[in-house]
Amino acid sequence: MTDILIINGPNLNLLGTREPEIYGKESLNDVENSLQKLADDENISMSFMQSNAEHQIIDSIQVAKKNSTKFIIINPGPLTHTSIALRDTFLGTQIPFIEIHISNIHKREEFRKKSFLSDLSVGVIVGLGVNGYSYAFMQALKYIRSN
Repeated sequence: MTDILIINGPNLNLLGTREPEIYGKESLNDVENSLQKLADDENISMSFMQSNAEHQIIDSIQVAKKNSTKFIIINPGPLTHTSIALRDTFLGTQIPFIEIHISNIHKREEFRKKSFLSDLSVGVIVGLGVNGYSYAFMQALKYIRSN
């Protein structure tokens, strides 16, 4: 069983090289290593997945439900604004989650301001760079320990 599943959507494998002025210079591997250290310190099991394919992300959430995963932290990337299927997956599995975005989506193009997930989430963290992952982890930990 995994306590927390970290999901990163399309193009997040390019962290550190893709538009560093928006997304920063840390790689996804750097982010995962930092989170794993936090999880180890708190004796929390954590797993990571990244995919550019919507169906693989949906499959991982459904597997997480079968495996009794307690919480998901997801940066859905552009699926935030397009994926009703991802929304339906969260509705169907009822796994609590936090939606995060490295950039402030509300300061960007108009189409990025609509999320199909935010109203289902425990919370949303936007615009705090990769630090948003550690903030989400701390909130997930608090949620897990209080439920």
